[in-house]
Amino acid sequence: MNSTIVEMENVSFTYNGQTVLQDVNLVIAPEDFVAIIGPNGGGKTTLLKLLLGLLKPDTGRIRVLGNSPGEASHHIGYVRQDVHINQSFPITALDVVLMGKLDPRRRWARHTAQDRRDALQALERMEMAPYAKRRIGELSGGQRQRVFIARALVTQPRLLLLDEPTASIDTKGQAEFFHMLKGLNRDVTIMVVSHDLLVISTYVKSVACVNKRLHYHHQAEITGEMMESMYPCTVEDVCPVELVAHGLPHRVLKQHED
Repeated sequence: MNSTIVEMENVSFTYNGQTVLQDVNLVIAPEDFVAIIGPNGGGKTTLLKLLLGLLKPDTGRIRVLGNSPGEASHHIGYVRQDVHINQSFPITALDVVLMGKLDPRRRWARHTAQDRRDALQALERMEMAPYAKRRIGELSGGQRQRVFIARALVTQPRLLLLDEPTASIDTKGQAEFFHMLKGLNRDVTIMVVSHDLLVISTYVKSVACVNKRLHYHHQAEITGEMMESMYPCTVEDVCPVELVAHGLPHRVLKQHED
């Protein structure tokens, strides 16, 4: 059993000559629940794609469960920010989850009875089993998102990466959604990109502030004030979350931002 889920050492990534991430160091332990926060364009989605092996770092080293991201890909579940499914297409929630069972080595093989049992179990974990035969277009935004996570869970990953999972969920549903994720966190390490700071602060165990550089905060209590302080953050070596965490008053924080 690996003692760490994610290890990133001095990782940098550039795109079209622009630095997206710089000298990122990060270690994630099993059963962590990490909120990845930061301003738009700060590198949050790029961070996830590096962990998935979809992008390669220019410098540095990445290990997921002790292996390269590509070698560990079958242990990673991923739900991207914009999941595009034609809502008029006659595909059921169960069909969507079964997509997670597709194996490139047996592209034309039929799904087995075990595949279907696994898919139904994943829907059950997301409290969506009663909707298994419902067409995806008939579900609400929040219900569809639960189906997409069930698709990511059907292979029983050890790491779940979620990019803005509550973008299509109303305010009331967001708290229920994160409460459900907290339950999943008993078995799966979760990293979630989110702008729903006040809601998510109740459920996460740690915060990774990303704006080119990364500042990781493993706090006993994550407050909304700490998380909101990230958004005016610059790429300086001192992160405003650290100022709030150490009890510095807002006037000092404001001076730091200016």
